[in-house]
Amino acid sequence: MHIRTGILMLIFPALLAANGVYAQSGAADSIRNLLQGGTEDSIKVFRYYQYGELYEQSKPDSADFYFRKGLELAKKLNYQKGIFSYTSYAIVLLNNKGKYLEGLALTQESVEQATQFGNIRDQATAYINVANEWQYLGDLETAAAFYLKAAEQASGLPEKKFERVALNNLASVFIELKDWDKVIAYASKALFIARQMKDDYSIASCLINLAVGKTNKGQIEEAIALYNQVFTIGQQTEDYILRLDGLNGLGEVFLARKDLKTSVRYFHQTLKLAGENEDPVYAMYANGGLASSFSGIGQRDSAVYYVLQAIRIARENNASLELKNYCLEASGLYEQMGNFKAALDYQKQFQLLSDSLLGEKSNSAILLAEAKFQGKQKEQQLLLQQSSIRQKSMLNYVFIGSTIALLLISLLTYRNYRQKRKLSDQRIADLEREKQLSATQSLLRGQEEERNRMARDLHDGLGGLLSGVKLQLGAMKGNLVLSEEMGRTFNNALNKLDESINEMRRVAHNMMPEALLKLGLQQALQDYCDGLSESSGGFRITGEFHGLDKRLDASTEVVVYRIVQELLNNAVKHSGADQILAQVMRQEQALTITVEDNGKGYDIADPDSKSGAGLRNIRSRVDYLKGQLDIQSLPGKGTSIHIDCLIDNHE
Repeated sequence: MHIRTGILMLIFPALLAANGVYAQSGAADSIRNLLQGGTEDSIKVFRYYQYGELYEQSKPDSADFYFRKGLELAKKLNYQKGIFSYTSYAIVLLNNKGKYLEGLALTQESVEQATQFGNIRDQATAYINVANEWQYLGDLETAAAFYLKAAEQASGLPEKKFERVALNNLASVFIELKDWDKVIAYASKALFIARQMKDDYSIASCLINLAVGKTNKGQIEEAIALYNQVFTIGQQTEDYILRLDGLNGLGEVFLARKDLKTSVRYFHQTLKLAGENEDPVYAMYANGGLASSFSGIGQRDSAVYYVLQAIRIARENNASLELKNYCLEASGLYEQMGNFKAALDYQKQFQLLSDSLLGEKSNSAILLAEAKFQGKQKEQQLLLQQSSIRQKSMLNYVFIGSTIALLLISLLTYRNYRQKRKLSDQRIADLEREKQLSATQSLLRGQEEERNRMARDLHDGLGGLLSGVKLQLGAMKGNLVLSEEMGRTFNNALNKLDESINEMRRVAHNMMPEALLKLGLQQALQDYCDGLSESSGGFRITGEFHGLDKRLDASTEVVVYRIVQELLNNAVKHSGADQILAQVMRQEQALTITVEDNGKGYDIADPDSKSGAGLRNIRSRVDYLKGQLDIQSLPGKGTSIHIDCLIDNHE
């Protein structure tokens, strides 16, 4: 029985990178242009990573160059997230070159970085990447332990993709261990999360692992249903790889059930689709499946034809393990047909490949032993250092022991007093913060309600009156006999009245943009950036807004709009910049706001820079969103303001 599909997709576990790959055409040119003209900031760090990622397969040396450029800039900026994220990109290159020990060392460093500087999401990512390296090295027990750590860390995160990846990779580990009960258990958990995420590709990945487990447990009907779901997702997403996974998996399941005519039909469909998309790997598997099916039917000539096709493709693509198995299958077929010379020839090839793979396995075992040896060396060094520290500490303890005994009662009493005082102060501070937050929320709601009322009064009340005056004056103009000079004066008065009406409407629109109410946050922000650029003429505002298609709570949208509005107004009024970037990005419950300019900057240590009313308004709105505000600026170097917040409590 040949169960290949699940292993093909998932035996090499997923590495978690910090940002996605640019998939659209022209991505390389677009990012290169941004790199050439961009400011050296945190955004540029990830542009280096993204640009290098485009060349991972075609030009790995170039990819490595740009990854290192990003790391250098991150270190220069002391940007911990950028330093940590370097690992997720660099280990792909190391693994592609077979440098698993270097990859393991790098991921272990990332665990230390995540523990010291990162958050729970960073720690989960680091554990998954370490587990991947142990899986590559063949230490499946250690890999499983780290995947379990990652799943435990990620279980409390609002972003469920980390927990799903950890659980699904655990299923792939148990596929290698042939523990089918655990494959089914972990793949089912991962599938439940993937369905909650409504991510078609994640669902398909989990379905394939689950189908592998079900097939090997003999639960054939369930496996057939799962592979049919994979094929359906492939059709809906127009992804031929998923369609191939579904078709090939169905062929394997029916082959396992000994329904050989049906397996032949599915393998033929797989072969046709693989040929249309020039995919040699699936063509190889389909030919191998057809060879096994026809052999079972008793059509040995057809079986020989397809196994030879599979051997040819395996040789062309250096698929040594599959080539070995196909050579053994060909030897058996020729022996059954009485062609003992050909049978012996393929038996020799099988033996040579087995010896070669045994050598590779020995090399892998050596690498694994070396990795464990290096780990033990580090542990021994750490133990020696700790032992030395303990010895020195013991001498100090003996020297000061008598003094500590005399002071112990006093210290305990004082500590108890301070602890009670600290708890009391903390409770008072918490109550004060809650009171301030409640007051801020009420103030913001009141401000927005008053803005709404004033905007309606201006637009419907004063606007209507001014428009009526304009109509009356226009009617009077036709009934009056005026001198040429008085006519010009009258026309100028009408023009001034027009300008007043337009200005009143502009003020009313800024107080409560109609686009925000009707079209949502993304369109309102884009309109504001465009309008501000057109009205000034002295600078250009670039707006980048992603993930805002789904509407937020109305109060949250207003607060985010006011924050961006205030930041842009400050940049326009005070920065002296000619380039301003405004970014608002949403990913699940995480919302980030970034406004950067290339203006004159300022010294953020200056007390006067922190006392402005505009900045106080921004901080109060950020507090309303329970977010974090980070300001980076230097005189002559421009200003970068970054805001991170979670919006799960505001939707």
